[in-house]
Amino acid sequence: MIILIRKRHVAYALLLCGFVAGLFAVLWHGNAAFTAAFAPGEEAPVTVVVDAGHGGEDGGAVAGDGTVESGLNLSIAQRVRDLLTFAGVPTAVTREGEDAIYDPGSATLREKKVSDLHNRVALVNDIPNAILLSIHQNSLPSSPSTQGAQAFWNRQEGAEELAESVQTALNGTINAGNEKKATQVPSSVYLMKEITVPGVLVECGFLSNAAETERLKDPGYQTKLAAAIAAGVLTIRNEE
Repeated sequence: MIILIRKRHVAYALLLCGFVAGLFAVLWHGNAAFTAAFAPGEEAPVTVVVDAGHGGEDGGAVAGDGTVESGLNLSIAQRVRDLLTFAGVPTAVTREGEDAIYDPGSATLREKKVSDLHNRVALVNDIPNAILLSIHQNSLPSSPSTQGAQAFWNRQEGAEELAESVQTALNGTINAGNEKKATQVPSSVYLMKEITVPGVLVECGFLSNAAETERLKDPGYQTKLAAAIAAGVLTIRNEE
């Protein structure tokens, strides 16, 4: 039997295997520590909800070449989910495809965005022992040279530790020479404010930076970003 495999699928598989192998060589005991840090004394495992920001008519930020944020968010979020699942961490996602998750009766763009956010909050809060990783892209047209990935935490216990761990991994792989500091997410970010679980929002890069946009569009770079985010999750330590 001859099986034909698309070249891009082979490339993605090789990249995925390479990063997973490197991640496990260093972090072979990270999953147990991660569970202990967020659910001490509980039998139910922690579930990481991976949120691909925006979707559907709400494309989010748009780069100068027309690249839309929502598609990049989905590609990176899927890679994060795949890596964590491979590591044995229970995962869930807020959206599987390009569409947002608003209610069918929503008519205007505003109604769809509000409904979508409410549904994401409900989905996250309904999962026992959940934490949220929300994947986004940044944009700062007034400073086209600004670049780099940054993690933000919400006000729930454990979120700051998780964001700092993710940021350390991003600084060591993505932001070399341009290190950033994890910080608290603004209270205006509805999803992060309304969820009742630890949440980290990752701005993976700046679509206002043309060179970084090209990197963000590259599947290999997306996998590298996802591996850094997954490594940040798996290296959580219980310091109590």
